[in-house]
Amino acid sequence: MKKSVLALLLFITALLGGANINVDASITQDRATWLWNPWMIVNDEAGTLSFLESKQLNKVYVQIDRDIPIGVYQRFIEKASEKGMQIYALDGAPDWVAPKGYVHQDQLMMWLELYQRSSSIQQRFSGVHLDVEPYLYSGWGTKKGATVKSYQALLLRAKKSTDQLNLPLEADMPFWFDEISYSNIYGKGLLAEWVIKTTDGVTIMAYRDSAALITEFVKKEVNWAGTYAKSVVIGVETGQTSEGDTISFFEEGENYMNQQLDEVKNHYEGIAGFGGTAVHHVGSWMTIKP
Repeated sequence: MKKSVLALLLFITALLGGANINVDASITQDRATWLWNPWMIVNDEAGTLSFLESKQLNKVYVQIDRDIPIGVYQRFIEKASEKGMQIYALDGAPDWVAPKGYVHQDQLMMWLELYQRSSSIQQRFSGVHLDVEPYLYSGWGTKKGATVKSYQALLLRAKKSTDQLNLPLEADMPFWFDEISYSNIYGKGLLAEWVIKTTDGVTIMAYRDSAALITEFVKKEVNWAGTYAKSVVIGVETGQTSEGDTISFFEEGENYMNQQLDEVKNHYEGIAGFGGTAVHHVGSWMTIKP
């Protein structure tokens, strides 16, 4: 069931005053990951696809590298589609919120326009997934208000471009954006709610290694997503990090991670704003201990 269909059913339910229309939320849940090194599909397409399929994924955010021939992406997406996966074009960097940093985003959109025109339906990207992380840009510490505004402008620009491409726009967002306020030409409120309302979908970087912490940190975002008939995907980390032992599942391993993700899914099962889970990222996931 497409997310748009789910949203329509929820809307009809509201019009009917809460009539007993049951929607199986699990049908629409994503199981996603980030593939930051697209050269993996150049050097070992079969092995990469085999790994993704073994994890029962239905969505993969794949980094765009314009040095890779279009044909490589076309062949990969066609084969991934046959295995039930949607492939989203992944790109972004903190300096995209710098003055004229939007040029990098515009280059991505121009590349995508050419790519989609040159590809068959089975070879096309299913959407765009941005990972900008404006808080890593130098202006966040010195001019946070201006940087937040620039980030909002960037996402609105992206939404206009993806609408023209007839593609959904998704964005990565840390769980603590619900503590970042804004008051500017785009209104007044909390940044997390604004991003959820503005995009077609959000993946929350809920980088903690326990279900209890994860579910607590994302509850506002899940509620907002339900309010706006959107969905949030809850992402976790598998890479080694120096930020502390509670950030990643690197220490605990994959089996423990899966147990915690199951708890998260059970906690939010049937709640309209919950869209599934994501594991960051293919490279570290491949090497994490069992």
